[in-house]
Amino acid sequence: MHIPDTKVVLSTASVYPASTAVAFELAAKLGYDGVEVMVWNDPVSQDLEALRRLSDAHQLPILAVHAPCLLITQRVWTTDPWTKLVRARAAAEKLGASAVVVHPPFRWQRQYAREFVEGINRMAGETDVRFAVENMYPWRYRDREVLAYAPGWDVTEEEYRHFTIDLSHVATSRVDAFAMVERMGDRLAHVHLADGSGSGKDEHLIPGRGKQPCAELLEHLARTGFDGHVVLEVNTRRSASPAEREADLAEALAFTRLHLATPSRVR
Repeated sequence: MHIPDTKVVLSTASVYPASTAVAFELAAKLGYDGVEVMVWNDPVSQDLEALRRLSDAHQLPILAVHAPCLLITQRVWTTDPWTKLVRARAAAEKLGASAVVVHPPFRWQRQYAREFVEGINRMAGETDVRFAVENMYPWRYRDREVLAYAPGWDVTEEEYRHFTIDLSHVATSRVDAFAMVERMGDRLAHVHLADGSGSGKDEHLIPGRGKQPCAELLEHLARTGFDGHVVLEVNTRRSASPAEREADLAEALAFTRLHLATPSRVR
């Protein structure tokens, strides 16, 4: 068996609402290769020195930074979206991370949305850090779809330098995962691994518990020499206890390592 060099990473979002520090502790205990820091309302996630101390204490590298572009993080690192991206890039550079994950703008961020494609590509050209723009999904109310993102939730319709694919978002948008991977091509730089049932909700299930081709995607990445990171970004909010959360994250890691293993070396 060939085990590729792909790093298997834990997103700190996977322990929400527990703290960033808890994510580092669990990632180290379970044997993850590193951490992706979701910058959100936890002050530690915004503090580079605090993050460096956690990384050093657990001997666990910070491999990616997720910029604060969620609804709940609209006031984190100022309200200006470009300032958020500048700070995310600086954080990645100082912490040694190779990727910044960013969502497309909300439609109501009109000026930012108009400038986003050109601006994000310009910023990407100023650093070795990959700005990996993440696929989102249409919001749904009853039988109606609401177009919440601009230029759009399907990031493959734009000429971004690098992409993040999120399989939970694929499930929510009800599109074919491998068709999206094919459109991303060699610009696929980062993976958020989670499952989904296609219910219309952004579920972030443990891989293998939904209907997405999580195993097949991992096998594809291993065969094709993918050089990015695979990040477990799962929802453990319904875990009945810390022990159950730990077991879920251990299962997610075992699933990922199993399906990244290939029967022969990539040529």
